[in-house]
Amino acid sequence: MKNIFSYLAFLAVLGLASCSAEPAPEQTDKATKALAQPVVADPGFKSVLHKADTRGETRASWLVGKHSFSFNRYYDPNRMNFGLLRVLNDDWIAGGGAFPMHPHENMEIITIQLEGGLMHQDNNGGQGVIRENEVQVMSAGTGIRHSEANASKTEACKLLQTWVFPNQMGLKPRYNQRRFEPEDRQNKWQVLASPEEGEALYIHQQTVYSRGDFDAGKTVRYPIRYTGNGVYAFVLEGQCKINGQPLERRDGFGVWDTDAITVEAATDIELLLIEVPMINKG
Repeated sequence: MKNIFSYLAFLAVLGLASCSAEPAPEQTDKATKALAQPVVADPGFKSVLHKADTRGETRASWLVGKHSFSFNRYYDPNRMNFGLLRVLNDDWIAGGGAFPMHPHENMEIITIQLEGGLMHQDNNGGQGVIRENEVQVMSAGTGIRHSEANASKTEACKLLQTWVFPNQMGLKPRYNQRRFEPEDRQNKWQVLASPEEGEALYIHQQTVYSRGDFDAGKTVRYPIRYTGNGVYAFVLEGQCKINGQPLERRDGFGVWDTDAITVEAATDIELLLIEVPMINKG
């Protein structure tokens, strides 16, 4: 199984350039800085820290993309994945900006719209718009081609796009999306996607996406649902500590070899947690 996912990761790197407009946007020099930063942690768990300013970056006149893991022309062998989480992109798209038609296959792609709207269209005739507080899951499966464009010609939009390896290859391609009300994540975890039918958006992997907005001074625990999974935390806004590690806006912090994490909010915070199997992670 390890060899399969290692090979898939290698193929993903070779094909990632197809996900950007042609010609490829300019890359910044930050790629040389973007090394994983191991944390000296409590003996009860292992962890890795990705500070916001060490992420890879893609720039074009219409796009600023920040990459927590290797993507497009940004490549760092120390930042290929966190378990089966392969991509976490933090994208700003100018009004009228668009990714042209490009292919995907054998990947669960979860898009979380933070501001504005993202219009998508695929080669099977599917189309729609993801709005703020909506999440879309796409199973690329046997293969799909689609485009993604800012739904506005004048206003920028912001989103997170993440890729997770599925639990089986060759699935039938599909889309699903859903709105998640902000009040339902106030001082609690709101499940966005999981492998449990009917709980949230369904994904083909033992992976759970959870979002929470917590008031300053709150301490909250997140129990890991599936044995052997780790959790990658991404701070959308604010400052907090996770298992004692101070974190700021857009920092990423991965934790594994534990059964839970503890979040302490230093300010009002917005937090995304991605719980994933830790296959191919030492």
